[in-house]
Amino acid sequence: METGQKKRKSQLAPRREPVQARARERTRQILDTTGRLLEEVGLDDLTTILIAKEIGVSVGSLYHYFPNKHAILYAMGEQWLSSMTAALEELAEADLENMTLEAFIAELLERLLGVYREQRGLLPLVQAMWGIPELHELDARHDELVIRHLTKMFRRLKFLCPPNEMNRLARVTLETFHAVFLVIVNQQGTRALRSRVDLQQMLLTLLVRNRNEEKPSGLDDVEAP
Repeated sequence: METGQKKRKSQLAPRREPVQARARERTRQILDTTGRLLEEVGLDDLTTILIAKEIGVSVGSLYHYFPNKHAILYAMGEQWLSSMTAALEELAEADLENMTLEAFIAELLERLLGVYREQRGLLPLVQAMWGIPELHELDARHDELVIRHLTKMFRRLKFLCPPNEMNRLARVTLETFHAVFLVIVNQQGTRALRSRVDLQQMLLTLLVRNRNEEKPSGLDDVEAP
């Protein structure tokens, strides 16, 4: 890792690892409060002063746990990625070899949408991961995590397309559900259900069309894995 990257990483590291129960509870409270404030005031107006005030502690006490606002956002992003990992690993334990593609897509969306819904302040957090240089690594890790798991699952689902095409399909699948999920998490009732059904149909059409294409046209132009 280059010197500049190491420096940025150290600036985002928690001040202390929450070993004791009280410290773990305080860390959880900071992350939960930050998520709620992201929903209420947005990323630009979020400050450590506001977070500390909402928790009822001094800014100095807050800095005992996180050195700055970006460090708190980074911890939230890592928490979200951990939940994504758990959901994908749980799905990987299913009998994918005997699962229909339609059933697989339904399971994938069910598990991952739950993770998206559980993460408070998700939209501004995602915007921060994409727009703040210190958090770009989280955005890259998110994509790599999902694409790696999807390509492995596609193989178990007996996709016949070559590895670079499998990678492309995984990325398109990710970008599609990610974009629509960010809409669905702000919807309720019938509207949310209809959006989810539309998403499921889009992915089914995409994957059915490409899963057995062993020699796709224009293959040389397809992104390598």
